[in-house]
Amino acid sequence: MQLTTHEAMDIHELTMSCVNSITNMGYFMNHIQDPEFKAMLQRHFPLHLKDYNNKVEYLSLPEGAKSPLPVPDIQQTLQSYTQANTTTPVTPRTDAQDFNDREIATAYLLTLKRAGREYAWAAMEMGNPEVRTFLEDAFRMCSHQAHEVWQWMVKKGYYPVEPAAASTLQTLGALYQPVKQPAMMM
Repeated sequence: MQLTTHEAMDIHELTMSCVNSITNMGYFMNHIQDPEFKAMLQRHFPLHLKDYNNKVEYLSLPEGAKSPLPVPDIQQTLQSYTQANTTTPVTPRTDAQDFNDREIATAYLLTLKRAGREYAWAAMEMGNPEVRTFLEDAFRMCSHQAHEVWQWMVKKGYYPVEPAAASTLQTLGALYQPVKQPAMMM
């Protein structure tokens, strides 16, 4: 598959990011204490390997990647996404010798969020429809995995959730009025 220079360089940057993510995940899986969180990363890990290998194929094989990236479904584990929860305060540790589960989850969540943004941005720059679709799938993979990590963090009290105040919703809701469809567009 012929890539433009721009496409090849974007895939190169995303591949370097995968090297970092996969290396961190390998470390994390050897240090996580919570069995549920460890099982989650173990489920996610093969998809990151597939994502990386697809990028290597796009960069090295004339035909590009041999198979699509599977996108996991969104996993729903919370009963409510707006119910206020009790959170545990946190302070950065300047003398850390190892990471605890909260620190690992934070690092992994932020990695997924950053990778997702990079995939979305790169996808918008791709002229090749196959590569564009692959990057859109990689974005969705990161989005769904980040959502699962976020839910685990909420359950553990590591991520605050609080419903928007009624007054805020009233103020914002009053700002915008519905637009009627013009007759010619119906």
